[in-house]
Amino acid sequence: MITIAPTPAVAPTAAERALWLTRTPLLDFDSPSVQSLAQGWRELPESERIGAAYRFVKDDLAFGYNVSDDLPASAVLRDGYGQCNTKSTVLMALLRALGVPCRFRGFTIDKRLQRGAVTGWAYWLAPRRIIHSWVEVWTEGRWLQLEGFILDGSYLAALQQRFAEHRGAFCGYGVATPDLQRPPVEWCGSDTYIQRDGINQDFGLFDSPDAFYAVHGSNLTGIKRWIYQRHIRHQMNSNVARVRGGAPVSAARGMPAQRQ
Repeated sequence: MITIAPTPAVAPTAAERALWLTRTPLLDFDSPSVQSLAQGWRELPESERIGAAYRFVKDDLAFGYNVSDDLPASAVLRDGYGQCNTKSTVLMALLRALGVPCRFRGFTIDKRLQRGAVTGWAYWLAPRRIIHSWVEVWTEGRWLQLEGFILDGSYLAALQQRFAEHRGAFCGYGVATPDLQRPPVEWCGSDTYIQRDGINQDFGLFDSPDAFYAVHGSNLTGIKRWIYQRHIRHQMNSNVARVRGGAPVSAARGMPAQRQ
């Protein structure tokens, strides 16, 4: 784990604000699906607009694995589920549709964080360092770091029930947090996190997910990407559904964080 410093409260210039409200091929907020969601929230105060978009992405988009990281927001909405990178794209598209400046921050996380949600051949296929992201939003004179939207409430509640006796740091099943029972994931006008403690490399800030993927690509390429898209991700989504549905988990699958 690396230390992620708070983002300095440097206000965007007029040019930066315009850039961080811009449509891109991935942030296709002019699509009917994004516009229909944003339409109902436009008259709310800014904090409530952010909260509405955040809660939708967190809980109405289930945690799951899409065909690729670099999907447009409208495609992720059609799927109805997403993971850190695809949910980040949807949240940014919604925020920009609502007139809230936002930007993308890229990282890698250790794949141990995914163990339990990802098993067997899928775990073997995954790179040791997995591309990860969160969204930074400018509001009320500061930048907020939003990452706690990755796991939907039903999935997180199922994990909390399964590991109700666990105390201390927890790493696995898509979580890396100091306290599984009380992770800072709900919107209350401050930073939110659920995987931050699994981060092992910080790529810095980008104006959009498009700009990030143009430099760093997505998690898999070539034959591994083909296998993932057609076979492995379906196994991964079945694992996630099984966890959410309350299937038994062996004691060996519990992933208390390993102290470094």
